[in-house]
Amino acid sequence: LTPLLPHIDHRNRGMRTRLGCLSHKSDSYNDFTAILPDKPNRALKRLSTEEATRWADSFDVLLSHKYGLAAFRAFLKTEFSEENLEFWLACEDFKKTRSAAKLASKAQRIFEEFIDVQAPREVNIDFQTRELTRRNMQEPSLTCFDQAQGKVHSLMEKDSYPRFLRSKIYTDLLSQTQRRLS
Repeated sequence: LTPLLPHIDHRNRGMRTRLGCLSHKSDSYNDFTAILPDKPNRALKRLSTEEATRWADSFDVLLSHKYGLAAFRAFLKTEFSEENLEFWLACEDFKKTRSAAKLASKAQRIFEEFIDVQAPREVNIDFQTRELTRRNMQEPSLTCFDQAQGKVHSLMEKDSYPRFLRSKIYTDLLSQTQRRLS
């Protein structure tokens, strides 16, 4: 029994370290260098209050805006659920695949990374959708992820998006753009 104690102590120390890191994670951003692509200061100057406000019009408006997408990704990271957005983006990219040779390998990579049980960045979808997608993988096509992508989009739209609009990341970003006007 004694040889196990150092192992348990080591595991607890590691857990304390990880929990310590989590407690420092915040959804507040006063410095937007972490979330805005390109040159953040220039990006913030180009982002108008009107544009940032339009992100609240619809989830798809948010996803279609480069800086909206970046801010939403940063928010999802604070919730440890960025795999949903990454999967959705991977599917959008996959639909643009024109090479039949690349189609199967890209599909397999997406399936293994996001859909398969115990995938490294497994998305939260129901059993039926997972199984339908698995069957679709037998003959991959540009639409093989459509149902899974739709479920993940709906989940983000109904769950994460409203929280994003109430988050400090979004409200701080709006404040920054409004302050610039005054």
